Amino acid sequence: MLDDRVRGFPAGHAPVSVEKIGAQGWKPYDGLMLLPLISLDRAAFAGNIAAMMRYVRSHGLEIAPHSKTPMIPALAGQLVEGGAWGATVADIRQASVMLKAGQRRLILANEVGGVSAAKRLAALLAGYPDAEIHIFVDSLGLAEALEAAWQDRSDLPVLGLLPELGAARAGSRTVEAATAIVDYILSHETDRFRLTGIAAYEGAAATADPVETLARIDALMAKTVELYRAVRRKVGGDRKLIVTAGGSVYFDLVVKALQPALAGDVNARIVLRSGAIFFHDHGTYERGLAALDSRGGFDPDGAPASAAATFQPALRVWAEVLSRPEAGLAICGMGLRDVANDQGPPKPLALYRDGRSAGAFPGGEVVRLNDQHAFLALHANADVRIGDVVEFGISHPCTCLDRHALIYGLDAGHTVTAAFATSFG
Repeated sequence: MLDDRVRGFPAGHAPVSVEKIGAQGWKPYDGLMLLPLISLDRAAFAGNIAAMMRYVRSHGLEIAPHSKTPMIPALAGQLVEGGAWGATVADIRQASVMLKAGQRRLILANEVGGVSAAKRLAALLAGYPDAEIHIFVDSLGLAEALEAAWQDRSDLPVLGLLPELGAARAGSRTVEAATAIVDYILSHETDRFRLTGIAAYEGAAATADPVETLARIDALMAKTVELYRAVRRKVGGDRKLIVTAGGSVYFDLVVKALQPALAGDVNARIVLRSGAIFFHDHGTYERGLAALDSRGGFDPDGAPASAAATFQPALRVWAEVLSRPEAGLAICGMGLRDVANDQGPPKPLALYRDGRSAGAFPGGEVVRLNDQHAFLALHANADVRIGDVVEFGISHPCTCLDRHALIYGLDAGHTVTAAFATSFG
């Protein structure tokens, strides 16, 4: 049961269960809902799922979308229902959230720590013997810790180990270092502790220079192909292997590099981990998809298409104008506690007045954020009044969603039709 201690919930309204919020007929600009709040355009989200799954299927790929973006089990379930192979998580707690929600095939796309962390992972997974878990490993120390935690245990699920190659973040920096981890795992394999593939993450290699970024990603993918071929020689042709990489901006480069290398290997599958693309935005991913289009990288069914035109931003933050203290300035009740600006400020999109649409925002931009205030520099003669509601697009959903306990799902008329509880801990 929720009440007006949660963003968006109307002040003074009787408590309502999450499941029944969608039947109340609320709208973010109706004057009832407490602002600021964050919303999900459900049609845009569904369309993004359909578009990405079409791309994946047409290329013979799998996808395990990264759950760290929304940390909403219901939406992770919707992605699996839409065709995802599984889900990806970033740490042990996130794995717990998804396991408790019924997800059973997970990639833990991160190193978890050392001996104590390995024991914590085993303690969690002892309750899920039917789970299929694959975990990144980039050191002999972690491989040894996990092997010790799984040793002589019959109550744990099979732990699939994915030696990780990396650039600029975690991951072995050389094929030789990763191969040493492969050899250790193979020499200590049991029926519950096994090498199930290899991993990489190309997004961390990105820099401000697009030419350098492409060169770094190409180099990482070349190492990934070299490691995959080395692993295949060691384990033979019958073992099923995962080769996982691919975020939401450079997945086309991953596919371009890996698909030819795995062609003809019926026991190997490429698993992308793109997550934020299902939510998209008006900032970092808007720019990322424009760059993707410039490479001609989005080609579902083998035909070039515009990713920028196909994927739609699904998230909005809604805030009220609190003050017009001087000409050319509006202060909105939305700040760093409500919206991210690590990849750019929120973008004012539309204006609402007295419970009705007043059209597109009449010109201006967010120039500064305090804890709970947004400073909008307005164009000359912009008709923006105290009490108006502004609909904002966001940049970088991963660092925006974690500020909210509840996301309101909207229909095409901006009516709340569902509510989704987040699980950021």
